[in-house]
Amino acid sequence: MEIKNRQKFLLIGAVACLLLLVGNSLVIEPLSASWKSRKQRISDLRRDVAQGQMLMDHEQSIRNRWEAMRTNTLPSNTSLAEQEFYKTFDRCARESGITIVSYRPQWKQNEDYMSYECRADASGNIETLARFLYELEKDPLGLKVESMEIATHDDKGQQLTLGIQISGLLLTPQAQP
Repeated sequence: MEIKNRQKFLLIGAVACLLLLVGNSLVIEPLSASWKSRKQRISDLRRDVAQGQMLMDHEQSIRNRWEAMRTNTLPSNTSLAEQEFYKTFDRCARESGITIVSYRPQWKQNEDYMSYECRADASGNIETLARFLYELEKDPLGLKVESMEIATHDDKGQQLTLGIQISGLLLTPQAQP
């Protein structure tokens, strides 16, 4: 092969490699990325449609569950809500046999709802404290135990102190369907 032919051959090879590189960068990679994004979008849409279908299939049970939860919130009148909360708290304390040491309630305002939070300290033994927590959980009024601490006052752990924060939900009228 002559030098001139070799130079032409190398030039053609270099141009071909450059064209392949540019073609790959400008055509193949963008198409591949586009196909991958479309594939992901189609997958997301199929998942969303399946979830929507599942929600439509279970609409009545979801609505019934929401209605049960909504009716177990605090009354919309704040004084009645405070009274209902305290009545439930006091009943649970009496039935369990714990001694209430302190009770500090306060209202918290959020965008679509209000919550009535109470920080309380109580004392008793492990059985009475467990019974108190059980009574709170089984009560139809939807109260949530936000946090609690249990400490002992004696070496044997017979006398315990419970620090508990409980909240109750009050839905504002616009939040109710």
